[in-house]
Amino acid sequence: MTALSPNITSRKADAHGELSVACRSEADTCCTTVQFSAKPFWIFDLDGTLTLPVHDFDYIRRELDVPSAADILGYLDSLTGAEASWRHCRLQEIEMDLARKAVPSPGAAEAVARLHQAGAQLGILTRNDRDIALLTLDTIGIGHYFASENVLGRNEAPPKPDPAGIHRLLSCWGAAPEDAVMVGDYLFDLQAGRAAGTATIQVGRPDGKSWPEFTDLALATLAELMIYFQ
Repeated sequence: MTALSPNITSRKADAHGELSVACRSEADTCCTTVQFSAKPFWIFDLDGTLTLPVHDFDYIRRELDVPSAADILGYLDSLTGAEASWRHCRLQEIEMDLARKAVPSPGAAEAVARLHQAGAQLGILTRNDRDIALLTLDTIGIGHYFASENVLGRNEAPPKPDPAGIHRLLSCWGAAPEDAVMVGDYLFDLQAGRAAGTATIQVGRPDGKSWPEFTDLALATLAELMIYFQ
């Protein structure tokens, strides 16, 4: 798969109405067209991508007594015995409460429904627990679009940015990376997609952070994705 630059130079429709994005290479010598409407395999992050972002990670770190600069899952994995056990239980409680209160992000339900209608295979790769991810999907009304075996949590695959979860889904689907898209709102999502060789889409964040070096297409919300399927 040709490496794509994050610098989008144009959006256009072909003779059949298929919308694509032209991205200029880093060397600025040629353009590569990404036809997202032709991609049959789509993998989504969950929190902040398909849902409105509600996780207060500073609060979670305080509740779990995790150092302020540490990755929460990475820190918990470094612990053993009772020190790890109570923290995992408390994290499960926090995430379960958030799952019950989840709200879909703008355009999420419509985008997923349209992809399903177009025949795309849909998967979830999240750093959450799988059962919590399934509850979240049901809470926001789109769980029926995702086969349970295509929802991978932190116990089914190493947490992102490790691309192993993407490779696992692609293997189950018999899919090539160049036929797939990884959609997320955070650096780890985009790094995982880039490492796996898929196209990447970043959904906008309230804090405005972006990582163009790992992003093929940046969208303010998933509602913007609909222009590719009109």
